Amino acid sequence: MELEIMNQIKAKAKAANKCIVLAEGTEERTLKAADVILSEGIARLILLGNEAEIKNLAAEWGLKNIDKATIIDPVTNPKKEYYAEMLCEIRKKKGMQMDEAMKLVEDPLYLATLLIKNGDADGEVAGARNATGDVLRPAFQIVKTLPGVSVVSGAFIMVLKDKTYGENGMMVFADCAATPCPTDRELAEIAVVSARTAKAIAGFEEPRVAILSFSTKGSAKHELVDKVISATKIAHELDPEVKLDGELQADAAIVPKVGASKAPESEIAGKANVLVFPDLQAGNICYKLVQRLAGAEAIGPVMQGMAAPINDLSRGCSVEDVINVVAITASQAAAK
Repeated sequence: MELEIMNQIKAKAKAANKCIVLAEGTEERTLKAADVILSEGIARLILLGNEAEIKNLAAEWGLKNIDKATIIDPVTNPKKEYYAEMLCEIRKKKGMQMDEAMKLVEDPLYLATLLIKNGDADGEVAGARNATGDVLRPAFQIVKTLPGVSVVSGAFIMVLKDKTYGENGMMVFADCAATPCPTDRELAEIAVVSARTAKAIAGFEEPRVAILSFSTKGSAKHELVDKVISATKIAHELDPEVKLDGELQADAAIVPKVGASKAPESEIAGKANVLVFPDLQAGNICYKLVQRLAGAEAIGPVMQGMAAPINDLSRGCSVEDVINVVAITASQAAAK
């Protein structure tokens, strides 16, 4: 049964009518997902790849809607020189030359980000065939991060069976996918953008962010605790409107009785619906444990902090995963 949250995200995406570029246009799951996306009107699509190959594969797999997509072959693209010049301009401080740029714009992952930068597409989804680093490298170089944000992070929308936690059983966990050891400033940025994701994508009316630690309000002394305390202070300065507190232990963040006992002055303790982990190890381990041991659904990762939505798939993704991530990407684009 499809999760209600995904139905809401798809409805938001349909209403937004955004254009998403799929860099892996000849990849089987991507192409089959594209057929459903186009059939249901979840987003407009640009497929990158050889047009004859894409159409032959669509015929072979009985896909009826691929003609609704815009197909661009990176090798024969008539605007190849234009995008190469654009890439040279963006990367001129790094010494980019035209001959190198002409080769790079034949790479679908580079062309996808240039299409976004030029306003031809609103977001990108890739990663069914390519490693995360290969997907994100051109994004960092060309699209770059949001103003005031220096770090990219990955959030998961966790849908729990126990509806007493978070937002009727939904929580946002971050960072679970991108930055191994954030500084206090980077952790603060992750907290702020996670609140935005909770509102724009998960639909939380009031994100309540807890920055987690093994200490609650001075119960332990350590440099790792100091980093979380500093991050909390910086996050309040970055966005005073965000409801946010730290340092909080996990139980103090989500269990009302424990929160009231350990942090009685906190408006977040016991009520958090967004959990920000002190580093990637903690975040990645925790979301996987909650997914497996509590039987939670994990939607994501939703990549945060880029100037335009660029989301990375797992190479083990399903067709449904691709459809969902495109819907999330279109919803992110609508929220900008």
